[in-house]
Amino acid sequence: MKKYFSILIILCTVGIHAQELLPYPLDTINGEEFYRYEIERSIGLYRISVNFGVPQSEIIRYNPQIQEYGIRYGETLSIPTKRPVVRQTEAVVVSTTVTETVVPTEVTVSDERLEVNNEETEVVELAMMLPLESKQTKRSANADRMMEFYQGALLALQELQNDSTLYRLRVYDTERSERRVNALCESTELDSTQGIIGLAYPIQIERMAQWCDLHQVPLLLPFSDDIDLAAHPQVLQFNSADAQEADSLCQWFKSQDSIHCVMIEVKETDIVGSVRTLRKHIKTNGIAYTGMALRDVLNDSAAYALDKEKENIIILHSDRYQHVRILMPHLLKLQQAGYSIRIVSHYAWIQEEIGLPQVYTSVFTENTALEAYDTNRNLYFANTHVGDTPRYDLLGHDLMKALVEWLKGKKETEGLQSLIRWQQKENGGYQNANVKVCTKD
Repeated sequence: MKKYFSILIILCTVGIHAQELLPYPLDTINGEEFYRYEIERSIGLYRISVNFGVPQSEIIRYNPQIQEYGIRYGETLSIPTKRPVVRQTEAVVVSTTVTETVVPTEVTVSDERLEVNNEETEVVELAMMLPLESKQTKRSANADRMMEFYQGALLALQELQNDSTLYRLRVYDTERSERRVNALCESTELDSTQGIIGLAYPIQIERMAQWCDLHQVPLLLPFSDDIDLAAHPQVLQFNSADAQEADSLCQWFKSQDSIHCVMIEVKETDIVGSVRTLRKHIKTNGIAYTGMALRDVLNDSAAYALDKEKENIIILHSDRYQHVRILMPHLLKLQQAGYSIRIVSHYAWIQEEIGLPQVYTSVFTENTALEAYDTNRNLYFANTHVGDTPRYDLLGHDLMKALVEWLKGKKETEGLQSLIRWQQKENGGYQNANVKVCTKD
């Protein structure tokens, strides 16, 4: 008999509960009772399924227009009242001070259920640890990005489904708490876990990395590069380290025929670490450069350090835009005076109206094969992404796919937003070797 696939998601600390009595009008159709529900803003099929305790496949069955048009604000749906899928099961105490509420939820891909105990079925146990801030009364923009990351990861699991694999995903709201992570590592909660994605804050990462090294479980870090990979062989670091970015830029400098590197110099204690690393690599690679004092830029007397016959690559003293934006008008004056200027910028700046050409490093590619993904995302979640770059939903999709493929032995993954190549660092953990240099005019 053909088997069907479902993704089992266990949400921990995210406080989702099925409601027994819901404040919606009731209709009776062919002897069956339905809620009459008008779709609210920024809500998708997944959230409706959770709120009503009804499988998504059942909602679609009674509202077939969803398959063609998706979830649309203001439209009325008929939701069956007696088809519970979400149920509170137990409170698992992972320490004397932290209680995690465990709620199983199903994202059903077929009307039939896959038997987990079938001997032909492979079960993959995964965990995700994000600061979803579910217990906060005022959610931050960061929490919205984390929810997008989570949504993209779910769609990746749907894409990776096959007839003989069941993915179990536990999602933990770690907030900004080192205590939560410590308690989790000291419990038996993760004993069956085969791979972990997450942890956003450096104060949480070291303890989880130690646990993963001890249990030989890969830990894929989506955001931070603040960890000693040589000491943690189970860590997969997606973001490029300062040294990787510096090496990439140095190779680009060497490949250009007519450039002149200029460094804006300040006290060593005032230079951020990434810029200090870049300066060190420029010197190591024998790339000629001229120093430009910060005061000379601010008093518009910096032309002496520039070369009118070449493109001047300006290396600022910080990679934080708010720290250097005061310099931009002065650099623009130099450009207007006839000097060719390009600044070494940061990926996050590409949304800013700077007015100067830029060169920067990025771990992201431009992949436009998003139509099927966006269709599914609109069908299941319906809310639009927050507009930052990178798209956090695509990041969640790509890294979930990368983790599953890593477990299958693959060290390279092509995602919707990223091409990831894992490269071992000093016999320790792995870093994403796909760092490229981009330019913006």
